[in-house]
Amino acid sequence: MTDGRSVEELVVGVLGGTGPQGRGLAVRLAAAGQRVLLGSRDAERAGEVAAQVAERATAAAGGTDVSVTGGANVDVAGAADLVVVAVPYAGHADTLAELATPLAGKVVVDCVVPMAFDELGAYVLDVPEGSAAQQAAALLPDSHVVGAFHHLSARLLEDLSRPTLDGDVMVVGDVREATDTVQALAGRLPGMRGIYAGRLRNARQVEALTINLVSVNRRYKAHAGIRVTDV
Repeated sequence: MTDGRSVEELVVGVLGGTGPQGRGLAVRLAAAGQRVLLGSRDAERAGEVAAQVAERATAAAGGTDVSVTGGANVDVAGAADLVVVAVPYAGHADTLAELATPLAGKVVVDCVVPMAFDELGAYVLDVPEGSAAQQAAALLPDSHVVGAFHHLSARLLEDLSRPTLDGDVMVVGDVREATDTVQALAGRLPGMRGIYAGRLRNARQVEALTINLVSVNRRYKAHAGIRVTDV
């Protein structure tokens, strides 16, 4: 899975890395010293965004060299040790269906939220498999799928004027080594903790909680997150 390597040694790929959530995670991880591969359907666009992410992460890291490279999703999936899926839900199934082979044997972190909006606000979409993470597990039978990073504000992730984030990352999955690795990766983000929150079958309510946070943000003009008490 990770061959016993520490999380700091892993190359992290971000599929959908040109979108707000993927870009935000990439810049924060890179600034923390993680080697990051940024993926997109458009390899040229991925390269452009990777250069921007590297520049910003270098500044946040006080000039320390960072490593951010862009490429096509399929190339990033093959080269990374651990992959974060941050694509829009509309393209989730189609993206992963093409990547089962390069992602085999790897930890795949799904942070996709099946969400839509109408005149009443945000609401969760029904997913036949139960959740986006479970859909990923069905499409990637040889990968170790973990659900995490759903509740982090993309705007705060990208706002490097705030060096420390305040919140917890709820982590769900069926393989202990995989969830431990993702918890450790979450801990690489300053001010954040990874908290185990159950098996992958519990991903639906973790994903859906994002809808409540969107509603909080709209009412209070905030960028709310989650903090688990007494842990």
